[in-house]
Amino acid sequence: MTNQNALKPLAPRAHAPAETACCGNSACGSASAPIQMADVPKGALLFRIPTMDCAVEESEIRRALEPVRGISGLRFRLGERTMAITADDAALPDALAAIRKAGFKPEPLNDVAGAQPVAGGAAGAGFMTPELLRLVAALVLAIAAETVSFLAPKGAGFTALEMALALGAIGLAGLDTYKKGFAALVRGRLNINALMAVAVTGAFLIGQWPEAAMVMALYAIAEMIEARAVDRARNAIQGLLALAPEQAEVRQPDGSWKTAKADTVALGAMVRIRPGERVPLDGVVTQGTSAIDQAPVTGESIPVDKAAGDAVFAGTVNQTGALEFRVTAVAANTTLARIIHAVEEAQGSRAPTQRFVDKFASVYTPAVFAVAIAVAVLTPWLMGWTWLQAIYKALVLLVIACPCALVISTPVTVVSALASAARRGILIKGGIYLEEARKLKAVALDKTGTITEGKPRLVESGLLGAATDKDAVFAIAASIASRSDHPVSKAIAEGLEIEALEVGDFTALPGRGVQATHEGRAYVLGNHRLIEERGLCTPALEAELKRHEEAGRTVTLLASGQEVLALFAVADTIKPSSRAAMAELRALGVTPVMLTGDNAATARAIGAHAGIEDVRGNLLPEEKLDAVKALQQRHGVAGMVGDGINDAPALAQATIGFAMGGAGTDTAMEAADVVIMNDDLRRLPETIRLSRRAHAVLWQNITLALGIKGAFFVLAVFGSATMWMAVFADMGASLLVVANGLRLMRMPKTAGDRG
Repeated sequence: MTNQNALKPLAPRAHAPAETACCGNSACGSASAPIQMADVPKGALLFRIPTMDCAVEESEIRRALEPVRGISGLRFRLGERTMAITADDAALPDALAAIRKAGFKPEPLNDVAGAQPVAGGAAGAGFMTPELLRLVAALVLAIAAETVSFLAPKGAGFTALEMALALGAIGLAGLDTYKKGFAALVRGRLNINALMAVAVTGAFLIGQWPEAAMVMALYAIAEMIEARAVDRARNAIQGLLALAPEQAEVRQPDGSWKTAKADTVALGAMVRIRPGERVPLDGVVTQGTSAIDQAPVTGESIPVDKAAGDAVFAGTVNQTGALEFRVTAVAANTTLARIIHAVEEAQGSRAPTQRFVDKFASVYTPAVFAVAIAVAVLTPWLMGWTWLQAIYKALVLLVIACPCALVISTPVTVVSALASAARRGILIKGGIYLEEARKLKAVALDKTGTITEGKPRLVESGLLGAATDKDAVFAIAASIASRSDHPVSKAIAEGLEIEALEVGDFTALPGRGVQATHEGRAYVLGNHRLIEERGLCTPALEAELKRHEEAGRTVTLLASGQEVLALFAVADTIKPSSRAAMAELRALGVTPVMLTGDNAATARAIGAHAGIEDVRGNLLPEEKLDAVKALQQRHGVAGMVGDGINDAPALAQATIGFAMGGAGTDTAMEAADVVIMNDDLRRLPETIRLSRRAHAVLWQNITLALGIKGAFFVLAVFGSATMWMAVFADMGASLLVVANGLRLMRMPKTAGDRG
């Protein structure tokens, strides 16, 4: 089960400035997730910017605010299209004016100088939104202009009608593009809005009115489709938020039950859920037993049995029995809410490939703009084209130069992969870790709680000496063990599952075991040392003890005053998934190494069972750290998997640290870069495979975007490419890379999904 504190909100990540432009006219139709005001920095004011669709437009806003004095903090949440700004009272009006001048419309979400707040979601999240209706009208006018141009006889009246229809289409589809494009040109910036504004204006001025209208209408529609597709990836994990019911059945002081809004339920309140209902809040079961489907939170494909003392999580489904539980987290701080928050923060970080693409596009866009100017100015002299032909081809090049497909190819891929991983119980804290995971050559793993269950269990028992009545002897052992709170004694009592007898004179023997009496006869239940001290060891017993110790087991013996009666071997058993996970790692070319503070014999036994050849025991935390450093020196890129405080230094040192979300401590999970929510080690090779798939898709998208644009670039200069063809090439490339990136949201099933 997952630790209640598995996910704390991550620290805000600074976004690297982007130098290029993309997705500027984002006609965003999807609703954002509800704004969590608790996430807003203290003293900051929150704004929604509907047309801020990608990191490039965030960069535009940052650049617009650079000259404004008095701004002490900016924080962007692209998934929600929000900006939190911390500024002096005198600076805020100047900041908002600068943002508006850059072509954006900031809408206040909390009190800003008496302004009326707006709702947190995008208006019209349905299919037929006002935005879509406006763009459909623009497309109809553009088609009408094309029809008049093609069918109507040439004349002043029809020419005026053709111009009017084209102007109407451009006005409906391109007003935002023109505003932001001219704002960029005034600042000496070449972004997609500037390119489209220049291209459409140029086409209109040289008499290509229907084509100018059609280009603007198709561009705006393509932008809307792209924006909705990107929203699908960004909001995939936010859809989990709807899994947590809005209401909860809460026990009242008089013992009655009353339905209340989940976000009003306080810590410590008692909540009841019936079979088939979703759990509204995180809590600990106090009464009842049931099986709960935890797939939305931990990615576990099989329902988990719950009883008193077990944790339950908001958004999971109660299946078989009624449960009562005590609330351990308010609605805004449930494990589900923290998962969503952490993934949103990770989406804000920029992966290495994304930074590369942004830098490349920052050179690519002005270079193609320069080529377009050269075509317009030089080809009439060099190739004998007319000025109108040269200018037209230059405008086609401007449309082709649009870097939207190139720049959008990386964030949609990274976001899709992050969302897919989170829905399967793998929380990756940033795009950089998603990309780096494919490079892992070695992974160090802690033993207890990582490879093993972290809980000792009775694995073997048997009678010794002259004892013959197994039930009677085991009943005495279970009765004495049940009186002790030592983990080994508890494992024996639970493993024997025999009804306890009456025992007296119970006494603990520190470092050795316990003793007690039953029906006037004294017994001891203790370790090898205790039996030796009592002079009850024999060569045969020593041989048996050696066999168990070499297997990594802790042996406890039941003895009377005269002889040893029974042997109980307890071991921390490996998880069912560990051996399969190690085999998968080796198949991926990754070397698993076990690091543990346990003795060497136990470590070797567990390592052999799990299929790990390189096993290192008796390690202190600093020695684990040194071991990870040595792996990095040898392999270059090395990971670390752990769950305890003593693993935190090694987790922080590793190229990528993986923490167990169920058994893990808060310290380990804060130090880690990836949290495995259900403690299934098969998620580790799954993360590496996802990283490799994401890397492949990233470069497929980059190749697609550049290849399509390159082909149409050659056609534009040496062939007969038209603006129609150019806009379809840009739109087609953008939609192709978005669709290809979204494939990552459908992660293939693995052995881990079948239990």
